[in-house]
Amino acid sequence: MKTETDSPNATYAAAGVDIAAGEQAVAAMRPFAEQASRPEVLGGIGGFAGLFQLKLDRWREPVLASSTDGVGTKIAVAQAMDVHDTIGIDLVAMVADDLVVCGAEPLFLQDYISVGTVVPERIADLVRGISEGCVQAGCALLGGETAEHPGMMSDGDYDISATGVGVVEADSVLGPDRVKPGDVVVAMGSSGLHSNGFSLARQVLLDIARMPLDGHVEEFGRTLGEQLLEPTRIYAKDCLALAAETEVRTFAHITGGGLAGNLARVVPKGLVAMLDRGTWTPAAEFALIARRGRVQRAEMERTFNMGVGMVAVVDPADVDRALAMLTARHLPGWVLGEVHKACDVDIDPADRDAERAVLRGDHPRF
Repeated sequence: MKTETDSPNATYAAAGVDIAAGEQAVAAMRPFAEQASRPEVLGGIGGFAGLFQLKLDRWREPVLASSTDGVGTKIAVAQAMDVHDTIGIDLVAMVADDLVVCGAEPLFLQDYISVGTVVPERIADLVRGISEGCVQAGCALLGGETAEHPGMMSDGDYDISATGVGVVEADSVLGPDRVKPGDVVVAMGSSGLHSNGFSLARQVLLDIARMPLDGHVEEFGRTLGEQLLEPTRIYAKDCLALAAETEVRTFAHITGGGLAGNLARVVPKGLVAMLDRGTWTPAAEFALIARRGRVQRAEMERTFNMGVGMVAVVDPADVDRALAMLTARHLPGWVLGEVHKACDVDIDPADRDAERAVLRGDHPRF
């Protein structure tokens, strides 16, 4: 008859958490984390808290800005493709580009990676992407957490999220209170789907159309999976340069909710941004999703960025300079529309769901 003393000794590893693998993951990610730094960072990876010394002699009245986000179901594509070194760029983009909307310079980011089982090489790939994203955004990767969740997540599953902190002068905070009638809306092109709408994209392309991720797609010149995993464009440095050299009223990061929905968040009551679809043609992936899934235009525009990843609302006197700066920075930019008094424009009742931003016209060849 067995007794308690006959039972094998229980261990954390046997329960599903491998501390040794976690230590290997930290060692593998260390060089990538160290690449994404700033002079204000004190200490290094491995502490209980990240230290960042805010140089108060640089700021008169510093206001801290904070943003938290994840990547969503784009991770499912990365897992299916077994490609994990770009998804971190998407993560940084979702956080850093939210920070710059109010004019804040991203200072640092901390990530959170939850996994079913720690695979050091995969963790290193994820952090490599996060590090690259931080370099592109100009912020430091100050620290993070990797948590193993056996029994809650399968071995190959993971999710990532991050929180970022930025700083802006109190008298330089951008937002709806600065927007005026006659201001011009300048679009900045996206690099594709970015990190939004992937639940619909996957349903249409993978479930309905049965397209293989490793299949070559003529319109893309590469595989479907490669196209879908194209990293989100990071606009942080471009936006900060525009704000420094031109009269920017506000920015709008075009993520979930689409172009009109996100722009409406930064247009004040009584005004409306009238946008012209005829000023650009959405990229091939948007047309493919609309065609294969028979997705209505309104649904496409509520779900995807449709080719516009960021917009700037600019003083009309500075539009040419803003466009020239974007061109010099190799970023597609164009005039998308203009801000009007709501009482001066005729808005179709069907457009009222968009509140303070309305799209009109048709996309060429879409």
